[in-house]
Amino acid sequence: MLVTGVFDLMHVGHVRFLTAAREAGAALVVGVEDDARVRAWKGAERPVVPDEERAEVLAALKAVDGVFLVHGDPDVNSALAYADLLAPLRPSVLAYTQGDRFAEQRRIGAERMGAKPYEVPFVPGRSTSLILQRLGTA
Repeated sequence: MLVTGVFDLMHVGHVRFLTAAREAGAALVVGVEDDARVRAWKGAERPVVPDEERAEVLAALKAVDGVFLVHGDPDVNSALAYADLLAPLRPSVLAYTQGDRFAEQRRIGAERMGAKPYEVPFVPGRSTSLILQRLGTA
């Protein structure tokens, strides 16, 4: 099972997503989007936590079997580019969150790699953006 994401300011939504993904597969490998990609998508103030530290926190979770950083042009988000980026890992399953803005690209990318797409239900009311809003920083 392969998942990718930002995983900034780890919260229960992340933990529930990763746990559900792990329960659906034999092993869970997590790709963490690097800082440059996150800044391009979410603005200069993000990520709050640097990529190496986000990867270290993820690697410490019981549900996670391996972690790697995702590098590349942040403007390349197409299904084909996503599949090409991840294809060397040869995932059998690619999980993503229901409602993810790139869900369709992830589904198409999974199929292009020969992986089964697996949609994990969204955890309402749990997101890094909501945490930052409550803190008054977003």
